[in-house]
Amino acid sequence: MPALPLAAIDFWFDFSSPYSYIANEWVDAVAARHGRTVRRHAILLGATFQAAELKPPVAFPLKGVYSLRDFARSARFEGLPYVPPPDFPIPTQNAARVFWWLQATQGEAVATQWATAGLRGMFTQGLALHRPEGLAALAATQGLDADTVQAVCADPQWKARLKQANDEAIAGGVFGAPFFKVDGEPFWGNDRRAQIERWLAQGPF
Repeated sequence: MPALPLAAIDFWFDFSSPYSYIANEWVDAVAARHGRTVRRHAILLGATFQAAELKPPVAFPLKGVYSLRDFARSARFEGLPYVPPPDFPIPTQNAARVFWWLQATQGEAVATQWATAGLRGMFTQGLALHRPEGLAALAATQGLDADTVQAVCADPQWKARLKQANDEAIAGGVFGAPFFKVDGEPFWGNDRRAQIERWLAQGPF
């Protein structure tokens, strides 16, 4: 009798999260080394912060300065390009709605391509995903019609789908991004990679 497939790694991200950009670049390879796949969830950090009574790191006078430095250093540590976006943080509900539309209509792989292109665009090219022209530029890289993408952003169905994703994340204990669950075990932050690798290799510790 063939073995059952191992559970996917759940990965919550926000398009305006530098650490989500970094984690998105390594999570698939880590999963593949251990026979896993990745299931992505686009969310809004603002919703999780509100539920957890938190603020973005850059909102704090001292921590904010450190965080901006750490974003760039963490990217360098992973060998990734990083260009601080001119506007930061930004609202990312439109990019997230398109993610959920693509996942529902074209599948996980296409939605993943959108997520990766959006995060790279935000943190290596200064792509303003909160502006129509920025979203249109991202759409063009993915072979999507800009008018269709704008219609998706305004469609109540995809607004509701993103709200559902936020609500489900909060109900499941997600309070930031990147956030992972491996076999139901939660890991918060790009800096939890080593713990995730050990869990995947050896099981609970």
